[in-house]
Amino acid sequence: MNAVLSASDLAADLAGSRPPVLLDVRWQLSTARAGGRPPFDGRAAYEAGHIPGAVFVDLDRELASSPGGNGRHPLPSIEDFGAAMRRAGVGASRPVVVYDGGQGWAAARAWWLLRWTGHPDVRVLDGGLAAWDGPLETDVPAPAEGDFSPASGAVPLLDADGAARLARSGVLLDARAGERYRGETEPIDPVGGHIPGAVSAPTTENTAPDGRFLPPAELRARFAALGADGGGEVGVYCGSGVSAAHEVLALAVAGVPAALYVGSWSEWSSDPSRPVAVGPDPQ
Repeated sequence: MNAVLSASDLAADLAGSRPPVLLDVRWQLSTARAGGRPPFDGRAAYEAGHIPGAVFVDLDRELASSPGGNGRHPLPSIEDFGAAMRRAGVGASRPVVVYDGGQGWAAARAWWLLRWTGHPDVRVLDGGLAAWDGPLETDVPAPAEGDFSPASGAVPLLDADGAARLARSGVLLDARAGERYRGETEPIDPVGGHIPGAVSAPTTENTAPDGRFLPPAELRARFAALGADGGGEVGVYCGSGVSAAHEVLALAVAGVPAALYVGSWSEWSSDPSRPVAVGPDPQ
């Protein structure tokens, strides 16, 4: 099963006999926009216009638990996540399609969580809402309660110790911007740099300017050049486990399975006993 689908394929699926549950996960990393404007409000954007039938899912409240020592976006409890998905109408036997505003990070987080908890058929709209050329609606649907019962562990997950091990025994990709990996700047976390042995692989380089993923062959070549050719274990981390989910999705498009370190740099850097590497080399 493909991990992503095009806007035209989504339109056909929505018009078909077995339409997918559609989740809108619009979200932005920054808490405030430049110029003093108010922080981005995903629900307000959703209510202003969304793909017909889509249900809004709040990343911070429903796809993560409260931030703390285990990162800015820790995993939600299985119980809370299952309840949120059932409220959105997610069922075990009905396909799910997730989209966001176009960056793809938030949609990938929802995709990964559904895959990790055992949903068999979930895809991401390639390019997000920006790629959709069909109608939008402002009506907020009230879906029937779904029957999805999540069970963790269907896809691999890393903790801090597992990420440290994989950086030496396999390939650990750092999906953040290169300057954060090198330790030249760190706008969010306590210290800049990277997990020793990790390889810089900014997730922004997995997509074309329109936000759609590069073709699978190009993604395979990119990851192979970074050492992730599918011949060994691969893991990914970022700042808080959101953009790394997008890189895991890109790897899936390329046909390379990968584990996600959800705690990511926000967890790693919160413990001063963990080593930190700086500069352009993995070390």
